[in-house]
This record gives sequence, structure tokens and C-alpha cells, in this order.
Amino acid sequence: MKLPSPAIGRNDLAILLFILLLAAVLRAVGLNTPLWYDEIWTVDTHVRLPWGEMMREYSMNHHYFFSMKAKLFSQILGEEAWAYRFPAVLFGVGTVATIWWLAKEVADTRIAHISALLVALSYHQVWFSQNARGYTELAFWSMLGLILFLRGVRHPTMGIWLAFGLTAAAAVFTHLTGAFFFVALGLVWLISLATGFGRDTLTREWVLRPLIGVAIALVLILLAYLPILPSILETMGEVSATSAVDKMQVYQNPIWTMVEGLRTAIGNAGSLSLIVAFVGLVTIAFGVMGTHSAQPLFFVAIAMHIVVTLGILMSLEMRIWPRFFFVDIGPVIVLVVVGCRYGADLVARLLRRPQLGRVLFALGVLAMIVMSLFLVQRNYDAPKQDLAGAFDFVEGMRGPSERVYAINPGGPVFESHFGADWITIGDADGYSEAMAQPGPVALVVLFPNRMFRVIPRLGADVEEQLELVRTFAGTLGDGQVLVYRRK
Repeated sequence: MKLPSPAIGRNDLAILLFILLLAAVLRAVGLNTPLWYDEIWTVDTHVRLPWGEMMREYSMNHHYFFSMKAKLFSQILGEEAWAYRFPAVLFGVGTVATIWWLAKEVADTRIAHISALLVALSYHQVWFSQNARGYTELAFWSMLGLILFLRGVRHPTMGIWLAFGLTAAAAVFTHLTGAFFFVALGLVWLISLATGFGRDTLTREWVLRPLIGVAIALVLILLAYLPILPSILETMGEVSATSAVDKMQVYQNPIWTMVEGLRTAIGNAGSLSLIVAFVGLVTIAFGVMGTHSAQPLFFVAIAMHIVVTLGILMSLEMRIWPRFFFVDIGPVIVLVVVGCRYGADLVARLLRRPQLGRVLFALGVLAMIVMSLFLVQRNYDAPKQDLAGAFDFVEGMRGPSERVYAINPGGPVFESHFGADWITIGDADGYSEAMAQPGPVALVVLFPNRMFRVIPRLGADVEEQLELVRTFAGTLGDGQVLVYRRK
């Protein structure tokens, strides 16, 4: 049973405030870099619509609750990249605060401070906090829901479970995948109900009050999505169908998801990645042991979300993007910090040197902070995807009769967003037809890893007749923009 948490002192609040200010600064630096592909689609096909038309159809690219805030801020602050991203910054900083609260629930104030600091410094957390999409909002509502869930299991008051229902509705209205996290919590609740694991005496209130909270969430979610319910069902079928014929079948492989998540976390570190992964897994295992007595359902909830997400995506043959597990980063960091302390204390006990535990824990924390500081700076090396830079460059260099083709998988973003007269090519037939015409040509290749697979002839032409004239770096996975020319 978890002991009552000590009162939060002024020093603790001062430390938390410093961490939140640091998080805000890290998320504000470089906030106005050019929008990347998905952000542009969000802005052009959703945020810029009149308020009454924003819920006219469903798209997996839309994060509805977030887009409403992005529209509000852009109307107040102007149609700038930083204004569209500003809600993500707010929820990113808010997520740091919820992780502090969560860590205090499962451990203590010291663990809360360290966990919040590491989330504030997290490369992924900063990256998504500067992204005009709803992932940080989804993480905020999910972490708040997890806190309420853990409290509600221990103290099933009506207020906690009503708040849980509202939080679940907010998460799912942000994006449908938000349902995965709360479905996972529901399964954990059923396990606790059936086995008694993680709960006290079973009472009528313990059963009924969570059900009332869930009922409220379901009603609110249905009302929110009711105008586009037929479109949701149609889109789900289309997504599954396109995934089935996707040239990048690797995106549906959980192994690729795990490797890509690790790669984006620490970079292309070669064999060092395996060492980091092994140490991380051992530390997480220690964290599971360290949090079990205080909150035995904490790790179960995280693991259940991963299982549920994988199960749903694989059953629908959908792409398993690492971002679907973005909400798990914060609680995993809490597990790592708790595991670091647990492991340090274990070594100290084995060596019969009690004071050594504090030293080892401090060194472990220092190592994690230094690594985070080293990794987070990668956010500022380049834009996520420099479409604006590529557009300006090509328009400045093209000759009077030179045709420009945008090689990209999903639509004419240069035409719709930048007003370009470029032609979009998305498949091998379109490419062959375009290149069969004589004359000078400029090719702007987005997502090159994908497009070189979709259009095999593009790779051959690069070797024979196309000159690479500029590479625009991007922090997005496969985010380089390549400009080729045939004179």
C-alpha cells in the first residue's frame, strides 16, 4: 500500500517551476521553422477552413480538438508557423507537469523532479512540442487519465471518475488513437476486478463509479464525432486497403517500429544502440520492481497500452508508426529513473556499502541528463522538413522553359500551400510519362527512402542523367528534400 505523500514544500514548487520554464524555453527556440508535410496538410485542409466546416469529413491526418486550438491561436496571433504550433508547446509543457505529478504518485518528490527534468530535455518531447499536430495534447490527456485511473482504483470517488471520463473524451477527440490508451486502462481495470490485483476491498462504488465515468466519455465522444461518423468508417477501410499494397511494408513490422524509435532517440550509434537498449531494458525491469509496492498497476497500464496498440494496428494491417507510442515516453522515463535508484541501492546492498547507493544513483542521473542535453540539440540542427527552402531554391534557379516535378506520395502541397505551378508525381507511371518529354527538368523529391522504392527508375536516372544540386536536411525520419536536375 502506498504511504501518503508528504506535503509539497516551497522548494519543491520552485524546482518544478524552474523545470517548466526550462521546458518552455527549449520548446520556444526555433518554433518558427518551416512547416513540414503533415503540418501543411493539417493547416491547408483543416485549420484554414471556416469553423463550421472543420468537422465535415474524417482524416487520419486531422487531430480535431488540437486543430481547433491551432485555428484559434492563428486567428489571434497570425497565420505563422509558430502560432499553429503554440498549442503543442503549451501541452508539451503541461505534459512535463503531469509526469512530475505521476512520478510523485508512484514514487516520491525527488523522483518526480528528475523525471520531469528528463521529459523537459527529451528529444522526442521537444520535437513533438514544436509540431502543429496533437501528439503532445494526446500525451497530456493520457497522462492525466493515468493519474486519475491510479487514484480512482485506490479511492473510487465520483469526482475522480467523472474527471477521468472527461479526460478520456478529450483524448479521443484529439485523435481516435487516443482510445487505445483508455481501452488499455479498461482492460487493466477488468484484470484488477477479476483477480484483486492492485486494489483493496471490492465495493459497489469501486465497480459502478468507473462505469459512470466511462459512460460519460462514450456519450461525449459519440456526440463529438457524430457529424463525421460515416466518414470515419469509410476512412478506416481505405487506410487498411492502402496499407495492404504499400511498397513500404516494413512500416507494418513491430521490429522496424522498435528500431526506428531507438534510432531517432539516440541517432545512428551502431553497436552502441544495442548496449543502450540492453541497459535500458534492465533499468526498466528494476523500475517495475521499484514501483510495484506503491502502484502495482502502473507498469501493467503502460505494457497494456503497447499490447493493445500493436494488436489493433496489426489486426487492421495498418502502419505501426513510432509516434503511436509517444504517450508512453513519459511513464517509461519514470520507470527508468526509479529503476536507476533501485539498481543503485541493490548494488550498494550487495557490496554492503549503503552510502554507495546514493553515489551510483547520482552518477546515473547525471549520465541521463548529459545524454539528454546532447540529444536534444539535434532538434535545432535543421527544420523538420524544409519544403519552404526547397521551393525558394528551385524557383530561384529554374529556367524559363524548365518543368518542375514534385516527387511525393500524398498530394500537391507545393501547389496548394506555396502557389507553385509544379506537377506532382506519386507513382512510377507518372514518372515515366514526365521524363519521356524532352527539355530541362527539375525534380524535388520528398521522402526519398519511400519514393526510390515506389519509383525504381528514379534511382537509375540518378546514376545516369540526373544531377543532385541541393539536399535540404530535416530532423523528420526520411525528412530530407532532394533537388535533382536534368539539363
